[in-house]
Amino acid sequence: MFVIGYAAATPLGRTFHETWRRAARGEAGLRPLTRFAAGERPPIVGEIPDFDPSAYDFISDKDQAQWDARNVLLTAAICHDALSHAGLVMDAATAPRTGCLIGASVHGADSLHVACEQMRQQRPLMVSPWLLPNLCSNVASARAAMQLGFTGPVLSPQAACATGNYAIGLGARMVKAGDCDFALAGGVESPLVPEIVQGFANMGATLKVRPGDRAYDNPAAASRPFSKDRKGFVLSEGAGVVVLAADEAVRAHGLRPLAEVLGVGWSSDAHHFAAPYAPTVVRSIAAALSDAELQPQDVELIDAHGTSTVKGDALEVACLREVFGDRLAKVPIVSNKSQLGHTQSACGAIEAALTIEGMRQSLMLPTLNYDADPSLGELDVVPDRARAQPYAVALSTALGFGGTNCCLVFRGV
Repeated sequence: MFVIGYAAATPLGRTFHETWRRAARGEAGLRPLTRFAAGERPPIVGEIPDFDPSAYDFISDKDQAQWDARNVLLTAAICHDALSHAGLVMDAATAPRTGCLIGASVHGADSLHVACEQMRQQRPLMVSPWLLPNLCSNVASARAAMQLGFTGPVLSPQAACATGNYAIGLGARMVKAGDCDFALAGGVESPLVPEIVQGFANMGATLKVRPGDRAYDNPAAASRPFSKDRKGFVLSEGAGVVVLAADEAVRAHGLRPLAEVLGVGWSSDAHHFAAPYAPTVVRSIAAALSDAELQPQDVELIDAHGTSTVKGDALEVACLREVFGDRLAKVPIVSNKSQLGHTQSACGAIEAALTIEGMRQSLMLPTLNYDADPSLGELDVVPDRARAQPYAVALSTALGFGGTNCCLVFRGV
């Protein structure tokens, strides 16, 4: 089961190429919120810079007027870029054999916000007749299919912050079962609307920057996974898609394999809506390694969930130590959220693409702002500079609200 292409739009750039270039240079894409007015001191977030749907010739002015849920056109754009990167052309042979699994946790929240404002202003006839399609989470993938021409199975997996990994795992299973030859898998998230931003703040999940915090004058220091002064994640928007392909389809169409999806492990905590549960997280990590037919000592990089929350990071490290034992101190760990913030449903696919590109470039991306937390024990967190080091096997962890866990193992080719 191969990955043959990928694409992303992140706070570091509107394309994967720009994201990778800036990530490898050790930059962060975090800044005070500009999307809407948010008081005298706006929260620090991650916004995709300069995304312009009109740059794509298949997205018209009419499309932009009808589809005011940012996720819809963003999904189509990133699917287009991923197919282009893979060199996969939709034709009579490939289109019926190409599926799409793109998930979003809060799909259409921006569209609903606009409609609610119209109702609040007592202008009900101004509510868009396209509101319902904009709110349907599967419509983003369906719209991408209509614009790009693939006609295989299309669905929207929902697993909160683990959505991207779940999409890749499900896509890999579908391709392996012969339901399709190719699958676009990933996530997209546009949570930067007032209600969502404030809701996360009120539940104590996101960082509140106060005087004395090192991010007060330096937004790039806001996300600091595994650091002793971590205080909450940074909410971000983003989109990521990887293109999966069956072995025989790669050969038949002369495509280029970039990595293998070796293992998938998933579990449900059945414990708490927001706090992860160690036994089932450990089980998902172990299951991914077992599915890959590998041992912990075979893993050369851990692409951690690493959200920069006090309890979440501590539990993740404890779970990794349960699986890897004393060897954990010698396995490089990275958290891309230090550079991107938390892109929610999109993070798994974005991080998968960055991990695979790192394999190809023999480069481990940094975990910015790292200041070791003694309570977490000895760790080899790749700090502020990218590390030039080859690796061929990587474990990716993802833990989502509702107790959804999904871990993946990738191997370079």
